[in-house]
Amino acid sequence: MIPHGGDLSRLRRRFPDAPEPLIDLSTGINPFSYPLPAIPDTAYTRLPDEVQIRRLKESAAAAYGASEPDTIAAAPGTQLLISVLPRILPAAQVAILSPTYGEHAAVWSAAGAAVLEGAEPAVLENGDIAVLCNPNNPDGRSLDPREIEALQDRRMLRGGRLIVDEAFAEFGEAHLSAVPAVPLPGLIVLRSFGKAYGLAGVRLGFLIAEPDTVKRVEEALGPWPVSGIAIHVACIALADAAWRQAMSERLAQAGERLDSVLSGYGLEPVGGASLFRLVRHDRAPAIAETLGRTGILVREFPDRPDWLRFGLPPDEAAWSRLDAALATVLSKSR
Repeated sequence: MIPHGGDLSRLRRRFPDAPEPLIDLSTGINPFSYPLPAIPDTAYTRLPDEVQIRRLKESAAAAYGASEPDTIAAAPGTQLLISVLPRILPAAQVAILSPTYGEHAAVWSAAGAAVLEGAEPAVLENGDIAVLCNPNNPDGRSLDPREIEALQDRRMLRGGRLIVDEAFAEFGEAHLSAVPAVPLPGLIVLRSFGKAYGLAGVRLGFLIAEPDTVKRVEEALGPWPVSGIAIHVACIALADAAWRQAMSERLAQAGERLDSVLSGYGLEPVGGASLFRLVRHDRAPAIAETLGRTGILVREFPDRPDWLRFGLPPDEAAWSRLDAALATVLSKSR
């Protein structure tokens, strides 16, 4: 099983004496969640109907800049969409711009495809299907949407498809989105509601593609793909442009603060996005161990043991605990 962030139960087992509350800086989920609106009883007691699903798709189209609601499929999280795509789009070879979110390679490999991974964008010229995360997880590497559109223009000449995972194309990275290019033939874009709005437990994500691809995805998901609760919350949140603008500013400030804290302890910046920072240090495993003992979970990378990824602390208490924990294992560099 591929390790992921957010496993606080594992941290508790490993460090049973760690102080509570545990602080999860491992996931890249917005720590400043959208304020939950009042939820009507019918969201719990009735199955979502076609009108509600349509309203959700219209809200997503407006928020993401899609050309029409028929280019959007809703699902209980983008992870499920990642898992479903190999079932409806058989491929002999899949090219992936790496290192990146490990589930992409895992699901295509499990489906029998030969997975070709490469660190340079040229790898995306290969394969029946190509996959990139934009901006990338974990290093924030990005391609301009014009480059993405030109890439798919070349790929579609031989029937190739391109999947762009935009889980972190929000706030300061919103300009990177390839959604406005849809329905470019063969282009598939994934968007994560839960990460951006800090509501991962709602389990909601979207696929934006040609209507024919959307229809095939919706048939694979079956009826009632998302809950009435998710629909109600998302329709309100996606329409709240003022919240998104204010959150962009808040995240930019928090990111600058995190950069200052990490660099102050000699952690070398590698990259990042609005919701996380990736750093390098020779003592990364020891740093993660010390943070764990103090109840702070960060993202480690078995293939790159000198890397650590930090999400944004949610409040002043968490900022203080992070600074104190880093001070126990590292000296201030300034």
